[in-house]
Amino acid sequence: MRLLELDHDGHPLTFTKDLVSDIPPYAILSHTWADDEEEVTYKDIKKGRGKDKDGYRKIQFCAKQGSSDGFGYLWIDTCCIDKSSNTELQQAINSMFRWYQNASKCYVYLPDVSMDTLPEETWKSAFRKTRWATRGWTLQELLAPSSVEFFSSDGQRIGDKKSLESLLHDMTGISISALRGTPLCEFTELERMSWMEQRQTKHAEDKAYALLGIFDIQMPLIYGEGQRNAFYRLREAIALHSGRGRPTTGKQQANNLDFSTC
Repeated sequence: MRLLELDHDGHPLTFTKDLVSDIPPYAILSHTWADDEEEVTYKDIKKGRGKDKDGYRKIQFCAKQGSSDGFGYLWIDTCCIDKSSNTELQQAINSMFRWYQNASKCYVYLPDVSMDTLPEETWKSAFRKTRWATRGWTLQELLAPSSVEFFSSDGQRIGDKKSLESLLHDMTGISISALRGTPLCEFTELERMSWMEQRQTKHAEDKAYALLGIFDIQMPLIYGEGQRNAFYRLREAIALHSGRGRPTTGKQQANNLDFSTC
């Protein structure tokens, strides 16, 4: 993985080399994507540009908060993946659950929630409606890290996964025991699949790909295959991973898969 290194003043400076071992402690960002042209990319950072883009605000926030918490390194998906490389993109998506899991802290930046001079019930109402909660990728970003902290658009700390667990359960439908860190293999396949049902992704296939880490599997990504084919391949990979063999045909067989044991 490639990390964004901060300078002594806590500003994003440069990238590390591609790290395989001896990875330093790092903070990781969970966020909602803006329009593609407003997100700061890998090439932007390499060329020292992108500070005029809307997406630079969350990088600044993450750097400031990370520096305050004593971190010298960050991982942010918008700029730490060279998306012009299909090989790197495939590796990143297949590794992303583990990268969130290994992060020392995950910061959730919510641009549609403000706490500035607002009463508690007002920000709670905005928090319940935040677009972040409806994203497909949010599922792994919420469940994988042990430490998840939520911040408003103005950088104020709202709470963490523990203090907000009742709200998060109501908003996402994810069981409280899962939010508390119960191993995901203790939940059935159908329950884990149900956590994704109402979520939205930019690409239809990502509803399946965003579940790879939830089931601890890897598989090639084929954008353009469509959601139905992506989910069939996902179920096939789940069956093979569990030692039950390849599903025979159709939805009925796939829906009968059960993950009640680890």
